[in-house]
Amino acid sequence: MAKYCPGIMQMQYMKKPRLGALIFSVVLLGLLSFTACGAQQGVSTKKAQQISDHFAGNVFFNPHVMQPSSLFRESQTNRSIFWYAWRWLLNNDRPDWPEIKSISPGAPLPRPFVKGMITITTVGHSTFLIQMDGLNILTDPIWSDRCSPVSWAGPKRHKPPGIPMEDLPAIDVVLVSHNHYDHLDLPTLNRLAARGTPQAIVPLGNLELIRQTGIPVVQELDWWQSVPLSSGVTITLVPAQHFSSRTPWDRNETLWGGFVVSGPSGNIYYSGDTGYGPHFLEIARRFSPIRAALLPISPFRSQQVKTSFVPNFSANHMGPSEAVLAHIDLKTQLSLAAHFQVFQLGWDGFDDAVSELSAALKEHDLNPGEFLAPSPGQTRELNTAFSFFKPSNRR
Repeated sequence: MAKYCPGIMQMQYMKKPRLGALIFSVVLLGLLSFTACGAQQGVSTKKAQQISDHFAGNVFFNPHVMQPSSLFRESQTNRSIFWYAWRWLLNNDRPDWPEIKSISPGAPLPRPFVKGMITITTVGHSTFLIQMDGLNILTDPIWSDRCSPVSWAGPKRHKPPGIPMEDLPAIDVVLVSHNHYDHLDLPTLNRLAARGTPQAIVPLGNLELIRQTGIPVVQELDWWQSVPLSSGVTITLVPAQHFSSRTPWDRNETLWGGFVVSGPSGNIYYSGDTGYGPHFLEIARRFSPIRAALLPISPFRSQQVKTSFVPNFSANHMGPSEAVLAHIDLKTQLSLAAHFQVFQLGWDGFDDAVSELSAALKEHDLNPGEFLAPSPGQTRELNTAFSFFKPSNRR
C-alpha cells in the first residue's frame, strides 16, 4: 500500500475520531473536488516524446515494479484509498507522537567558499540545506506547520524547522523531488520566492505549479537529465520508486525522482521519497564515489506496532532496513536519515525509525557513524580529505 494519496489522504492525520474530523474530511473532499482541475498539470506532448521506460502515454510508473499493462489495476487503488483514509480517520490505534516545541536553532550559516568543503544542515523532514562550491541548495523545503492543502488541518509538525526561514542564507536553487504536500509546499515556496530565490528544478509535469509561486526560473527534467547550476556544479534528476498526486484524480500524472548534485567537491545524492530498488546500484555506477546520501527511513511497518491493519509501505517508502541496504548499494561515505520525527505519516512510533536504523546497522556489521539520524539544526561537515567526517551540532 502506498504512503497516502495527498489531498484525500490528508484526512489520515486527524489524531482521534471526532465530529470535527468527520466535518473536516467532508469539507476537504469538496475543496479538492473544486480545485482538482487547477491542480492537475499533466505532461506536454513534447516532453512525453522524451520518455521511454516509465511513461505510458498519460501517466508515469515505476518500471521495476509495474509495467504499462498493469496501470489499469494501479488506477483502481484509488478506490481502496478512500477505505484507507476512513480507517486512518476513525481508528485510534496509532501511537502518540510528542510535540517538540523548541530546538534552539543555531546562528545563521555563512556561504561556504572553502575548496572541497561540503556542509549539510538538517532543517527537518526531507528539507536539507546543502552548501558546496559556493552554492546554497535546498531540498524539498517545508517550513509550514502542516503538510496539507489547507493551513488549518492535516498532518501537524512535531518538530520546528532547524533553521528559521529568516536565518537562511540566500538560496541559489530549490530541488523539488515530487508533488506530495510534504515535499512540494506552496506556502514555503512562495516565501522563498519573495526572498529572491531565483531557480527551482523539478521532475516532469511540475513546472506550471512551481511557476505559480513566483520563482522566476523553473526547469523540469526527466530521469538522468542534467542542468548546470554554475561553471562547475551540475544537478541530475535520478530515478526513484514512488508515485505522485495532489488530488484523488491526478495520480502519477507528474514524475517523481531524486537528485545528484555534482561539483568540484564531489557528489551528493538526495533520494526524495523512494522504495528500495535496483536504481540505487545504477546511481552508484554512474556517480561513484558519492560523498553523502540523504535517505528516508519512515513511514514503515514497525515491529513495535501490533495492529494488523498497518500497511506495508515498502514499495514506495523505505524503512530503516531498506535504507541501510540502499546505503550499502550506494557505497557512500556517509548517509543521513530523512523523513522521520517531523510529520506522522504512518503507524510507526516516534522513536521506532531511529531505533530500528541502529539495529539494521548492527545487523550488517556497519559503523554507526556511517548512517546518522540528525536532529533539525544539526550540520555535518565533509572537508577536503574525502575520508574525514566532522559532525557539528549547531544547536
